[in-house]
Amino acid sequence: MLDQNFSFPVRVYYQDTDAGGVVYHSNYLNFMERARYEWLRELGFNVKLLAEIHNVLFMIRSLEIQYVKPAVLDDLLNVTVTVKEIGRSRIAIFQEILCAQVKLVSATVHVVCVGTETLKPISIPMPLRERIRKPV
Repeated sequence: MLDQNFSFPVRVYYQDTDAGGVVYHSNYLNFMERARYEWLRELGFNVKLLAEIHNVLFMIRSLEIQYVKPAVLDDLLNVTVTVKEIGRSRIAIFQEILCAQVKLVSATVHVVCVGTETLKPISIPMPLRERIRKPV
């Protein structure tokens, strides 16, 4: 893995839970996406400006997720982002969701950089690539 870790706190709200008060499974994906956006922001890149200036978007190519334990209403979660690998147009990211240092969910997310007009894979912009390779 590249030497870079990022974490983002997320509080579980009522809207995140199902009828049993447990976080609905797809909402963990929302938590992970928020953390990835904030990770990019921490690196100095705004998703909207990446699209406007560099003409790139990021799309999920695939993901593998493991649900270990449930989160419940009012839990304070810690969502991590760790870059495992960076290719020409893709980034493999490992993410975990923890509550009080206990792992609840882990996932490997494969993100692809695509052109805003074609939606086909293109090279990750060099300024972003260089920033990803440097520790925050």
